[in-house]
Order: sequence, then structure tokens, then C-alpha cells
Amino acid sequence: MAKKWDELLIEKLKNKKQAMAYLNAALEDTKEGGPENQELLLLALRNIAKAQGGFTLLAEKTGLAREALYRSLSKKGNPKITTLTNLMSVMGFEFKVFAKK
Repeated sequence: MAKKWDELLIEKLKNKKQAMAYLNAALEDTKEGGPENQELLLLALRNIAKAQGGFTLLAEKTGLAREALYRSLSKKGNPKITTLTNLMSVMGFEFKVFAKK
């Protein structure tokens, strides 16, 4: 039986380089500034979280409640910057700032 699209995506995102490229593409799209762009970033983080063992495991690593983490990354989530930086750190990523060219 063929795998569903989301299963294939999650499998691909287990590769750290693929996950990084996916997350960077989502961050690039957030420059538009609209709510749909934030939803896209949160979706990317949710998918990477699933690929890295799921919300329960990441909640344990971040010290956040699983429900709070899930709510923060939901379609209408509005996570604190500390939640995002903590999550990014346990997933093996970090935010960096670069000057525009």
C-alpha cells in the first residue's frame, strides 16, 4: 500500500538537513507577515516535531506540558519566543540573524 503524503513528509524530515531546509523555507515565507504565513511556520514546526519523535518526547525534553506545546504549534497557536527557542534547541536548531544584502 502506498504511503500517504504526510507520512512521506515526516519520513523525509527525520533527516536533519531536510528538516533544516524545510524550516528555512517556512521562515522565508513568514516575511510576508500575514497570519497564513505564521500558520505555515507552525505547520513546519509541527511536522518536524512529529519526525523527531512526537510531542510527548519533545515536551519531556523542553520541560513544557505536551498539551501546551501542541497548543502553541496549533494552526491558531501564538507561541512565546522562549517556547520557540527552547523547541528549536532541543530539535537541534537555532535562530540566527543576518543582515540583508
